[in-house]
Amino acid sequence: MLEEENGVDPRLQAISAAIRVVPHFPKPGIMFNDITTLLLRPKVFKDVVEIFVDRYRDMGISAVAGIEARGFIFGPSIALAIGAKFIPLRKPKKLPGEVISEAYVLEYGTDCLEMHVGAVHPGERVLVIDDLVATGGTLCAAIRLLGPMQIEWKACLYTCRVPFLELPNQVNLCQYSALRSLQANVATESSTHC
Repeated sequence: MLEEENGVDPRLQAISAAIRVVPHFPKPGIMFNDITTLLLRPKVFKDVVEIFVDRYRDMGISAVAGIEARGFIFGPSIALAIGAKFIPLRKPKKLPGEVISEAYVLEYGTDCLEMHVGAVHPGERVLVIDDLVATGGTLCAAIRLLGPMQIEWKACLYTCRVPFLELPNQVNLCQYSALRSLQANVATESSTHC
C-alpha cells in the first residue's frame, strides 16, 4: 500500500479526477458518472483494484458478487487477488439454468438482477461490487438477492457515490468506497441500510 499523505491515500485524487461526469445521460436530469475514462488510465484502474484488495485480502472472503455490467470490470480482478470465487449478478435472461431474481427501481426506470441457484452457500463471506452508487436501488437489490442465502458477512464496494442522493433504509450492510463521494478524496467505511 502506498504511504498516505496527511492521512489520505494519494491514489484517491487520481481516481476522482479520472471519473467523467456526463450531463443528461441516459435521460435529461441525470448526471452520469462514467468510469470508462478511468479504465483508459491503467495505473488508476490498477489503483482502484489494489485499494479494495488491500482492504479485504485477509478477511476470509469466499465470494465476490459483481453487479452487471461494471461490477464485472472490478469484481473478477478483486476476487482473483483475494482468492475468492466470482459470482455474476446479471440482468434478466442472461444466465442459463435455474436462477433466482430480484426486481428494483432505478433513478430512471426499473430493472431486475438474477443469480444462479447454488452460486453462494450459507455461511460464505461475500463482497458485493459495482462501480457507483446513486440511489442505492441496484445495490439493495443485490443484497436482497443474496440475503436469503444466509451468508455470514457482506460488504458493498464501489468506486464512487453520488453525494447528494440518500440511500434507502431496509437492510443493514457495510460499505467501503475508494471515494466517499465525487467531491471528497478520502477512503471511508460506513453503515447504511437498504
